[in-house]
This record gives sequence, C-alpha cells and structure tokens, in this order.
Amino acid sequence: MKSTIMKKIICLTIFFCIAIVNAQETEPRNKANFKLGTGLNFSFNEGAYQFNIGGFIQPSISYEKVKGEDSGYQFNSKRNFFIISGKAVNEKVSFLMQTDFSLSDPLLDAWVAYHPYTWLTITGGQKQSFLNNREMIYREDKLQFTDRGMLSTLYSKTGREFGLFIESKFGNRLGIAPSFAVTSGDGRNSFGADSRDSDLGGLKIGARLDVYPAGYFTEGNDKYTADIAHEQTPKVLVGGAISKNKGASNATGEGHGDFILYDVDGKNNLPDYSQIFTDILFKYKGFSFLAEYASSSASSLEGTFLDAGATQVLAPQEISEYLVLGESYSLQTGYVTSKGYSLDFRYENMEPEYKNHINSLLQESKSYTIGFTKYFDSNNLKLQAAVTSVDYAQGANLIKGELLLQIAF
Repeated sequence: MKSTIMKKIICLTIFFCIAIVNAQETEPRNKANFKLGTGLNFSFNEGAYQFNIGGFIQPSISYEKVKGEDSGYQFNSKRNFFIISGKAVNEKVSFLMQTDFSLSDPLLDAWVAYHPYTWLTITGGQKQSFLNNREMIYREDKLQFTDRGMLSTLYSKTGREFGLFIESKFGNRLGIAPSFAVTSGDGRNSFGADSRDSDLGGLKIGARLDVYPAGYFTEGNDKYTADIAHEQTPKVLVGGAISKNKGASNATGEGHGDFILYDVDGKNNLPDYSQIFTDILFKYKGFSFLAEYASSSASSLEGTFLDAGATQVLAPQEISEYLVLGESYSLQTGYVTSKGYSLDFRYENMEPEYKNHINSLLQESKSYTIGFTKYFDSNNLKLQAAVTSVDYAQGANLIKGELLLQIAF
C-alpha cells in the first residue's frame, strides 16, 4: 500500500515538473505592458531589445496682469509631449525622439547614445544640455512649479542643443559626475531654416561637475527639485557648469542669425558668449531646497560695428541689447507631505551688467512665487497652481497666475 502511494506521489511530482518546464518553454519571449507615467513598453528577445512610447499633456488656465493695463486670460494646452525611445541592451545603444506639439517647431530631442560602460554615456544629436542651470536640466513635466523660473527662461530658451555629449558617474558613498559637451552653439536646428543655411559663429564648448557628498539620491529623485521620494537620509547635490560660445548670434546662444555685427571690413564679427552656473540641491524626508546662481558675459568686442559700412561703432552697453548679460540668483524651497500635498516658495533676483541701460535684455528685477501641488500618482498625475509677482526697477510690475493639470502616459 505504501509503495503504491509513493509511486503516485513520484508520478505527480514528475508531471508537475514537466508542466512547469513546458510552461517556461512556451512563455512568450516578447512582452508588452502599459503603466501611467512609463507609457507603452515593449520588450523583445527576452529583454534584449526594448521600445517605449509615452508622453504627457498639460492643459492650463493662466492669468496675467501688468500694472496699468487690462488683465489677460488664456486657456491652453501648454505642453503636448510625444516621446519614442528604445534600447538595444547587448549592443549598449539607446535612442530618444521627443516632440512638443504645442510649439510651431515641435522637435526638441533626437539623439543616439552609446553606453560602453555602466559609468559612461556618449550621446550624439539634439538633446537637453547639462550646461545650463539645475532647473533647466529638468524636463518640463518634472518642475516644482507650473513653469520654470525667470533665471531659467532668461538665460536659456528650451535648453536643447545639437552636438556631442559625454556623461560619466563614479563612486557610491561619495558620488562624482563630470560631463563634457561640444555643440554647434546655435541651440536647436543649428543649420537655420534648412540644410543650405550655413552655421554662424563657432562651436560652444562646456563642462559640468556634480558632486554628491552624501551619496546619490534615490533613483530618479535627482531629476526633480521636489523631494517626491522622501529621502530617508539627508542628500546633497553640489554642481557647477561653465561654457563658452564662440560667435553667438542669439540672446542666449540658442538660436541662429537673430542679429549680425560686423568688423571694419564689413565681415561678420560675432561676440563670444560665456555662461557660468552654480547650484546646490538638498532633500530630506519631503523637504527640498534649491539655490542657483548664473553669470554671463561677452568678449571679443573690439572693432565691432552695427552696420556693414563700419560707420556705427558698437558702444560697450549696447551689447546688452543683443545678449543676456549680468548676474542672477534663485532660491526655491518646498515640502511634500506623505499624502502628496506640496507647498513651495521661490525668490529670484536679476542684476544686469548695465543697470542704467533701459534697453538691456536683462532688466533689474525681483520675483516672488508661491505654489501648491497635489500629486495624485507621484509625478504622473498632478494638479498645480502658482502665483508670481515680478517687481521691475524700471517699468511696470507684473502679476501672473496659473492652474495646470498634468497627465503623463
């Protein structure tokens, strides 16, 4: 009797083992899934090839009031991103194409990256540059407020550039992340209207160094200002970036042929444009603090004229009508509760190089912003509101407010 029962147990065990093996052998090697915030994901050949389709939309209502003028209201889909990305794991190659269909020229990012080592990434194409201030490095769906601050929008446009980018990351308890870039110096679409429109000026060369004295943030939490992940130990990121644009023809070096200056022979004589950014980011248990500093200057201005006939000499202060020149700083802080409610504050100060020049692109001003955010599903689904007051030393003050809903798919 015991022998018969034992034989049955052995037979059943063998049957289940065969069934499990067959199930594993017939399990599909290709998979597809969707999750809010990560988009539609495809995995082929047991994960060797990965493909993603995603994006986000930001319908908003905004209000703007300039002292002495009528108020303005706008109902708008502020940003409409469509993103395609992929990775070939064995080949160590990845790519991304990112568009914003709320813009007249929607292509923002289009690049291919090679990852020869876990600590090194080499990227070629058009991408969001790390040579700008910290907030400008963050993608538009990861902002602490409904929009970027004045420092970001005055010293940059979209933050995208075309060129070669080298990024590295070392250490654990002490993290060090140096990066280097060589770009066209003309921002997006560096060849102007079409491929026959030759580039102006020279290249832009720059580098950034980020240091994490207490180790790296929780994965992905360094891509935001707000501490959504609630770091359990104090985390700090100290960074700085420097760049020089050899022959700029745009106010921030992110454009093409917006102005032309000349030498005594009537040939193009574009100024060199340099930028320096420093920043520090602190996060701990929902609290965050970000401080940023920006400085920009122009050089190679000797013998520069406003006209090809060399009859109008460029006065020193007049260069500030063409390039954003001066120093600025921004301070922003906030706290995210465990239930996803966040209250945030921001203060910014702009100091132009030529304070008394009324036509300077960078005007002396102070800005105050208060914001409120409800994170329903981390950063994937959130409702934001913000009110900003801008006080100009010369000119009418400005008050603006915005209510924004973000859905990332």
